[in-house]
Amino acid sequence: MEISLQGKNILVTGASRGIGAAIAQQLGKSGARVAVHYGRNAEKAQEVANAAGNGAQVFRADLNNDAACQQLFADVIAAFGRVDVLVNNAGIAIQSSLDATHEQWVQDWNQTMQVNLTATAILSRLAIIHFQQGSGGRLIHIASRAAFRGDTADYMGYAASKAGMVALSRSIARAYGKQGITSFVIAPGFTATEMAQDFIDEYGMEYAMQGVALDRLTKPTDLAPTIVLLASGLSDHATGCTIDMNAGSYVH
Repeated sequence: MEISLQGKNILVTGASRGIGAAIAQQLGKSGARVAVHYGRNAEKAQEVANAAGNGAQVFRADLNNDAACQQLFADVIAAFGRVDVLVNNAGIAIQSSLDATHEQWVQDWNQTMQVNLTATAILSRLAIIHFQQGSGGRLIHIASRAAFRGDTADYMGYAASKAGMVALSRSIARAYGKQGITSFVIAPGFTATEMAQDFIDEYGMEYAMQGVALDRLTKPTDLAPTIVLLASGLSDHATGCTIDMNAGSYVH
């Protein structure tokens, strides 16, 4: 089965590298016009947009800032006219020990929640309002197996933020399905990205491979085809679901 996303406009956050870059490029190869969001690396983002083709454009926004989240969505609408699918991929994982000062620990927690959950919620809200004015749309949230099984003590904030994404997605699916709005979660485990490398450097590859049923870590390109399927509308009756894509390291 070949899936065409011709005519669809899709915003992917955190698309200058890693999972987001692979998603953006796969969506482009399938015919979509992609809004490639980035935070800092304009050059990498433009490379992704060039690879995606189909008139893909780059959009900068600091997701630490609520107003910047709003401006991002407005900028994409101004450039593309409409958005059909929102992929909430951007995320951070801050190693934060209980031995840190109270102020530092709370700062790490708040920043993690802001980028991983609050920015996701703001963009989702704007997308829902936009979808209600048209003929519906789709939201795809890149969470983590940590939302379900937890994480190490130093990454409690990360796990909690991803669990919040799951609850948000399920609530959207339940509330807005009859308006043609669907919402899905992808839950990766360790994926071979720069962000995961920090954890691997700390805990070791052997730890990262614990429980993995296959012979290697998941790559960003292993995730991207499923996002294409969800974006196409062919799986709308899976709305509210979580798809475990972690090489069998955690299934529920």
